[in-house]
Amino acid sequence: MRVILERSNLLKSLNHVHRVVERRNTIPILSNVMLATEGNSLEMKATDLDLEITEATPAQVERAGGTTVPAHLLYEIVRKLPEGAEVMLRTDDDGSAMSVVAGRSSFRLQCLPQSDFPQLTAGSFSHIFRMDAAVLKKLIDKTQFAISTEETRYYLNGIYLHAVETGGKLKLRSVATDGHRLARAEMDAPAGTEGMPGIIIPRKTVNELQKLVDVPDVAVAVELSDTKIRFTIGGVILTSKLIDGTFPDYQRVIPTGNDKKLIIDRETFARAVDRVSTVSSERGRAVKLSIADSQVTLAVNNPDSGSATEELAAEYEADAMEIGFNAKYLLDVAAQLGGENARFMLADAGSPTLIYDTADEDTLYVLMPMRV
Repeated sequence: MRVILERSNLLKSLNHVHRVVERRNTIPILSNVMLATEGNSLEMKATDLDLEITEATPAQVERAGGTTVPAHLLYEIVRKLPEGAEVMLRTDDDGSAMSVVAGRSSFRLQCLPQSDFPQLTAGSFSHIFRMDAAVLKKLIDKTQFAISTEETRYYLNGIYLHAVETGGKLKLRSVATDGHRLARAEMDAPAGTEGMPGIIIPRKTVNELQKLVDVPDVAVAVELSDTKIRFTIGGVILTSKLIDGTFPDYQRVIPTGNDKKLIIDRETFARAVDRVSTVSSERGRAVKLSIADSQVTLAVNNPDSGSATEELAAEYEADAMEIGFNAKYLLDVAAQLGGENARFMLADAGSPTLIYDTADEDTLYVLMPMRV
């Protein structure tokens, strides 16, 4: 194989594919990126056996072929080459090594055969639909922070994507929860989602997808099978296994009888929570909200370091109440809200609280209270 590429094109594609490769691998070839010529382009592929990413970049192909080389090493080499450089990739006749040449710089990397590189077979897809990258980005961004990191409850380690009929309309909905908080976002379901099964997209796939959909005005093709999902975004193809588990009935934890309405300035509230939580301990990040007529008092009491209080103006006309929340969870939700105000719907100190974005009717957050 002998190809010549623009450094910027090569770096952009490597930046996408090398992230999938785990730093530590017991199987040597999984540390590598596969490079193969395809017409007038170079195709790159990386996998961790659960997730596979493929991207083709324009190249001047002087001799067709393919090989695999260490992904992170190749990325670091190309990243450190001067801007505007032309990069030549050339494999030895016996395929044991590949040269990376740019100007006066020359590197030799050990290769493993392309034939040994594992392929993530996707099977046949039962559902295919298209959506704007910006819409998919919203479904991910608004819920991703609530994904559980607790490996024992593996079925919560991702975003639950499903079609649901509500108000006579079919919606595509994303949900994530870690048992302490829940985030839900939805959009009008695109054509092709009718009858699709509920699926759980793994956390690592969500993280990679989040970076790939950061491109405006791009359509994303989504293909679904029983066990896999594939996203095609421009020249990038991301194929992932789905989490084989049952997502809990999240509707049961969304309260319907919360009748105490609190409206508060989102930015003022977030800054105040951040300030008072400075004295909280890492283990007990509880902040107490004392809510009375047109006022909220935030209080944190840490026996080891001290206490803090702050008063905020708010719209509230129901009975006075006190309720505690994890400060980090409050800040995480506040960061997702786009409107000027946050709307809390409360019941009592021991029941889940609903939080709405006043600028976005399609998102909803549920927070479990803490004892304070």
